[in-house]
Amino acid sequence: MSLDADVLVDRRRLRRSVTTWRVLAVVAIVAAIAGISFALFGGEGLGRNAPHIARLPIEGVITDDRDTVELIEELALNDNVKGVVLYINSPGGSTTGGEVTYNALRKLAEKKPVVAQIGTLGASAGYMIALSADHIVAHYTSLTGSIGVLMQYGQIHDLLERLGVEVNMVHSGPLKAEPSPFDTPPQAAVDMLQGIVMDSYDWFVGLVVERRSLDDATVRTLADGRVYTGHQALGAKLIDEIGDQTTAIDWLGTERGVDIELPVRTWKTPDQFDDLPFTSRIAYGIADRLLGAVGLDGALPYSLGGPVQLDGLVSLWHGPNPPEDVGRQRRVP
Repeated sequence: MSLDADVLVDRRRLRRSVTTWRVLAVVAIVAAIAGISFALFGGEGLGRNAPHIARLPIEGVITDDRDTVELIEELALNDNVKGVVLYINSPGGSTTGGEVTYNALRKLAEKKPVVAQIGTLGASAGYMIALSADHIVAHYTSLTGSIGVLMQYGQIHDLLERLGVEVNMVHSGPLKAEPSPFDTPPQAAVDMLQGIVMDSYDWFVGLVVERRSLDDATVRTLADGRVYTGHQALGAKLIDEIGDQTTAIDWLGTERGVDIELPVRTWKTPDQFDDLPFTSRIAYGIADRLLGAVGLDGALPYSLGGPVQLDGLVSLWHGPNPPEDVGRQRRVP
């Protein structure tokens, strides 16, 4: 009987020991997954339930992006957001995309103090978006400005003629589907496009006049499409201060009473693979990091929808060699 009792006690001890180790193993696995997730995805979304300063990046080509607008609206509704640093690193994009984002940011600025910080590049629609802030900070060597609008169209008439190809068209009016890439556009079509471009240009100039407190004649002198360094832009009163993120946050403290000791949390729109199962996201992240370690960073596309399409009016600075962090467009929807 004594031997049987000892065996039962040993079995119970073994069972408790196995259960304990199983619990510890589960806890360790959960902690490892959480750690990997934080390392791969930067802990996005964490910390939004406590008071903080939000950092909102506007990077790459600017488009009419509903996800960005919804994120800005969410920022405005979150009582824990005490101030917003709008970080801009963009050559611009579609004029409509700039307008939509600008309007959303102006609504945000009515509820939260917003300061813009221009990184390497904040030109054309990128500068348009910076105008939504109540204070603009740029580095001495940042590129900004390029105030203007353009519309491009191609011509393949001569090529088709050499190939012996003729394209005919029946249309309801002389300006329907003009300018056509298949024939030299009539002057009326060019005048029509010029009118559209100048109408949008006048609107852009009006934003600068209103937001920078400059007269129309001065702005039109500055708005000939050229880019400016941060130092030149400061002299032209297109920006307010030379500095970096710390400078921008200091302004929030001194001019808007924001506690600058609050943590800074980055708000980003979700990547397109966020709808994948969690394990697939982890695998994707690990693969992307491994490729980056061997010099193939960005080899896995975040978007399967192809390159960004810019139709219609464009406010985009065509630099000769855009910075790599602007040109890659990894996370543009």
